[in-house]
Amino acid sequence: MAKKILITGVSGFVGSHLAEYLVDKKNGDEIYGTYLSEESLRNVDSVKNNLKLTKIDLSNEQNVYELVEKIKPDIIYHLAALASVADSFSSPKEPVVNNISSQINVLEAMRKSNLEKSKLLVVSSAEVYGDVSKENLPINEDTPFRPTNSYAVSKLTQDFLGLQYFLSYNLKAVRVRPFNHIGPRQSPGFVVAAFAKKIAEIEKGKRENILAVGNLEAKRDFTDVRDMVRAYDLVISKGEDGDVYNLGSGIAYKIKDILDKLLSMSNADIKIETDKSLFRPIDNPELVCDSSKFKKITGWEPVIGIDKTLKDTLDYWRQII
Repeated sequence: MAKKILITGVSGFVGSHLAEYLVDKKNGDEIYGTYLSEESLRNVDSVKNNLKLTKIDLSNEQNVYELVEKIKPDIIYHLAALASVADSFSSPKEPVVNNISSQINVLEAMRKSNLEKSKLLVVSSAEVYGDVSKENLPINEDTPFRPTNSYAVSKLTQDFLGLQYFLSYNLKAVRVRPFNHIGPRQSPGFVVAAFAKKIAEIEKGKRENILAVGNLEAKRDFTDVRDMVRAYDLVISKGEDGDVYNLGSGIAYKIKDILDKLLSMSNADIKIETDKSLFRPIDNPELVCDSSKFKKITGWEPVIGIDKTLKDTLDYWRQII
């Protein structure tokens, strides 16, 4: 049976890929999406005729309620958020205020609209685990929380708000803690997109052939965004209401290894220089995912290899630079 689906932040990095995936499924679903800026709509150019779009600031409680009450969605993918760890060090208040208020507004809108049969995806983050000790790797859902930035704190609060509304009001909220996901359309505020954009600029003579880098020793678990949105779809259909699932590849790469792979895909003569201003006050040394809980109930596995993801990301920037 066709469903009404609402994707908050539909024109963002993950939201646009999720929209494409759901449209391609051809289930006959009505897909609604929220966005904040006209410029971001280029991300959904390929599917915008299949979407019902609303420009809205999700921090406005009344506007969120009116939208949810009007649509009465069967499924809400709440993806809209301020997502930059780096920015959270310079502006610690912004992700906390924005991400928590938006989450509460969505939950309250569902509660007030009596959407007890609708499902909500709450997107937390692997950042909630923070500074993880070696003995706690790989990271499962019971790993202690040691958040090291205000973005992580905002995501931990979103996570627990989803649990609270499930326990208090029986809202069908299911939570995910995705590890790093990368691919075309990601903001250059994130490390892989930043590298790819700068390489593309150097190739086209728009930047001198020096690539400034920060900490290259940190290890991260990278998954292609197109694999991640498949997981989001599966968790809505197969995840247990109120439960939480880690999502990731289970493979951690040093940032240096990712950079080396990208450089090998370019013929440009690029020099690497360390820039201390790009270092964070604290950088979690290693994050690697144990997603066995999720895989057991869904059979999900990432299918897009890291080399293809990096090439697609680099080619994306080559097309728009």
